[in-house]
Amino acid sequence: MAMESRQVTADVIEANEFSQLSARYAVQAVPKTVVNDRVEFLGAMPEGRFLLEVLRAFPEAGETGEAGERSGQ
Repeated sequence: MAMESRQVTADVIEANEFSQLSARYAVQAVPKTVVNDRVEFLGAMPEGRFLLEVLRAFPEAGETGEAGERSGQ
């Protein structure tokens, strides 16, 4: 996604080399994906499923009335 859109950025971190960051995100297995500190998931998955998981970090328009906040969390 980051290669296809300027609105998406991605960082790849070597968990063993960045222990403080690994602790912050409670990394116990890799790959671990964290999206905007809201949604996280483990493991490799098919592209379609990955996209669905990423989209969980973004509420649908009108869900809360404020961009960037999920209701019920």
